[in-house]
Amino acid sequence: MELMTDQRFRKTIKYLRALIFFGLAGLALATILYFSLIGYAKLQGPPPLAVPQSTLFFSDDGTVIGESHSGQKRYWVALKDISPHLINATISIEDRTFFSHNGFDYKRIAGAALADLKAMAKVQGASTITQQYARNLYLEHDKTWKRKATEALYTLRLEMNYTKDDILEGYLNTIYYGNGAYGVQAASRYYFGKDAKDLSLAEASMLAGIPKGPSIYSPFASMEKAKQRQRTILNTMETNGYITELASQKASIEKLKLIGEHQHSHIGSAPYFQDAVQNALRNSLNFDDRTISLGGLRVYTTLNLEQQEIAEKSIDKMIASDSEIQTGFVAMNPKNGHVVALVGGRNYEESPFNRAVQAVRQPGSTMKPILYYAALENGFTPSSTMKSQLTTFMFDDGRSEYTPHNFNNKYAEDDITMAQALALSDNVYAVKTHLFLGEETLIETAKRFGIKSEMDKVPSLALGTSGVRVIDMANAYSILANGGKKVDPVLIKKVENHKGEVIYEYKAEKEEVLKPELASVMTHMLTGIFDKKLNGYSSVTGSTLIKKMTRPYAAKSGTTETDSWMIGYSPQLVSAVWTGYDKGKPIELTVEKSYAKNIWLDFMEKALDDEPVKKFKAAKGTVSVFVDPASGKLASDGCPVKRQTLFAAGTEPTEYCTDHMDHEEHKEEKPKEEKEKKPWYKRIFGL
Repeated sequence: MELMTDQRFRKTIKYLRALIFFGLAGLALATILYFSLIGYAKLQGPPPLAVPQSTLFFSDDGTVIGESHSGQKRYWVALKDISPHLINATISIEDRTFFSHNGFDYKRIAGAALADLKAMAKVQGASTITQQYARNLYLEHDKTWKRKATEALYTLRLEMNYTKDDILEGYLNTIYYGNGAYGVQAASRYYFGKDAKDLSLAEASMLAGIPKGPSIYSPFASMEKAKQRQRTILNTMETNGYITELASQKASIEKLKLIGEHQHSHIGSAPYFQDAVQNALRNSLNFDDRTISLGGLRVYTTLNLEQQEIAEKSIDKMIASDSEIQTGFVAMNPKNGHVVALVGGRNYEESPFNRAVQAVRQPGSTMKPILYYAALENGFTPSSTMKSQLTTFMFDDGRSEYTPHNFNNKYAEDDITMAQALALSDNVYAVKTHLFLGEETLIETAKRFGIKSEMDKVPSLALGTSGVRVIDMANAYSILANGGKKVDPVLIKKVENHKGEVIYEYKAEKEEVLKPELASVMTHMLTGIFDKKLNGYSSVTGSTLIKKMTRPYAAKSGTTETDSWMIGYSPQLVSAVWTGYDKGKPIELTVEKSYAKNIWLDFMEKALDDEPVKKFKAAKGTVSVFVDPASGKLASDGCPVKRQTLFAAGTEPTEYCTDHMDHEEHKEEKPKEEKEKKPWYKRIFGL
């Protein structure tokens, strides 16, 4: 009996020794594995924290006009911009030792394992906030051992390389709160219609309970279960010392106003403008498509919502609803190039093709101001005369001929001035000027005006037969409007990344590309399309608009068989309108030919309604004198019509008009006229 007891004792000792050995060996192995894992995690370095986030587009007054996302509504906010109640509620219910552990709560893990063992099922979770964040960032939510090991590695890497505030901020911005809301900001806006920083204790405690089971604890799924979960969280907050018992009781009975609508759910303003902005991000600023869609960018644009609405309404009002005519429209601030309104078509859903920035159409006579500016640089003046009559031009070394025609085949059959030729849109004068300057001159001048499309070296180029884009023509006229300073169409003022850091900001370059005095002369000539004093043999091209105008404008219309244009400006605003058929079908109806002009004036009048009426200021180096519009000479007392005209100083006419008086009488009266002539300063300022 004693022998058996002794043998049993020795066996027990042997077993215990083996158990201790294997236990120590296992512990050593676990220690080696642990430190190996730590070493490997250290070598791996910090894991990236980037997650898909909605990119937002803002108008010039800070209103959100668009959003780009993959179905996950997520707007990153800094920890300081999250309600302390929500932070405390989340820590209390998810991980009360978050600030003291190294990524793993071993006591909690042991407790959860024991609970699972007793229940013979998975009944209690033990994941810390860091573990959950690692899972949300890098892993699928399966329950394999491989996933758990990878999660542990990422958890270590997060804890080693980021602060607790970094991890907590990331976690709160990535967890799912149900109904497509990812992160606290999207959830706060969806459930309560307010920013995360403004959540009350009652709202925060309910929101913090949703991630455990969005389909169960969302108040829209079950208010009863949501309230039960809220009370549990309030109790834990009280236990952990975050709130008092009284605060807990008040929050639990507070009636909450639920919204159930995502922020920016009704956005979608100016879809053609937004497309142009995304193209600018992609092609000019070199952002890739994923960054644009999911990079959490904040894109601050130049769009003026009020003027955009005016433009859209003007187009809808002026173009018949059953017409197939399309349109492209751009409005710009000439001082800085900011595009304040843009319409690329009449219905974005039916046709997203952007006619304001993509379509290349013949500009017709709207090209003439660029031609005549070139002429001013080469010795022409508003009073330079040439004969307007049906003319056939030979070119290409005499191998080709070209015969331009005026509207309705009407010609002065006499000399007309450049000012008249522009106001009346005389095509013969334009082609003569173009060929006199040399065909390369207009091409090179157009480039200085910002025209980017290719232009044909032909006589008809003077009449706008080479295609251009609406946005480029709006930009060209902006350079005239601002006195000759270079501008480019600007759609984006600033771009911020998801952290609020400015990664792009537009800075204008000050460069003079036109002579200010000649730009001023050109602007003054462009007011002539609304001045019947320049009516020599036909109506000025803006005659149908004069009675509706309440302020000075400089503008030019343009018409081809398939295109109708109107481009013009006040000192504060430039707008360009194109109308026509997409397939180049001829515009035959008279009413359709007037669409562009009517849209332009309707927009300009309403867009500037609250702005002061400003006149165009004459630039330094210019002289204003009264001339006879027909001859371009200084107006004499006998001239029935006198028009105040701007010239570059030294180019103004010195000869008086004698067409309306006897030559001898004029000769006798001339000394008296010269004696009574106004002082130079009064002539300059039109006094």
